[in-house]
Amino acid sequence: MGGDEGSDERIDRTERILASAAALASEGGFEAVRIRDVAARADVALGTLYKRFSGKDEILMAVLEREVGQLEQAAGWLRRGGDTYLGRALGFFEPVTRALCARERFTGAVLRAVVSGEAGITDKVGRFHERVTALIVAALRGGSGRAPAREARALREEEEEELAYILSQIWFAALVGWMGGLQTPEEVVRRVERAGRLLVRGLTGAG
Repeated sequence: MGGDEGSDERIDRTERILASAAALASEGGFEAVRIRDVAARADVALGTLYKRFSGKDEILMAVLEREVGQLEQAAGWLRRGGDTYLGRALGFFEPVTRALCARERFTGAVLRAVVSGEAGITDKVGRFHERVTALIVAALRGGSGRAPAREARALREEEEEELAYILSQIWFAALVGWMGGLQTPEEVVRRVERAGRLLVRGLTGAG
């Protein structure tokens, strides 16, 4: 029983650390997420925090993983179908981009962690991209799993996955541009829409 309680305590401490980091990021962006402040706000010892996380970037990646997990749990609203692949894809990109960009400081902080290049979080960054791609694949397939009615032909499974991967990379690059003040949220979505239109046309053979 003692082991179970210890496990529960570790989970609770981890959740407090992530919640504290997310709150600090929302209040002041990347620079506000200072390790000592995260530990103090979470009411954990600094040494305890470092036993769980190597530093700020790993904490923020864990925060981002939690956000993606929440998206996955709520994915039903992303799978409403639609009569084109592009429409289905935008059913993901439009609301998610809007939600992320509305939390400017928070999203800027977690994006900086993703692009930090820290060797210790490479696997986490890769997993983040895989999970986002999987969400886009789910959106492309719609709630029924059937091809959209208005396409010239249905995409093969590997084509859906490649389309989702390419669109996810274009979207992420556009979000980094938004983070740097180079694009508005609307321009992020338009960039993905233009790329998606070209890619779907090439894959399905539509005029």
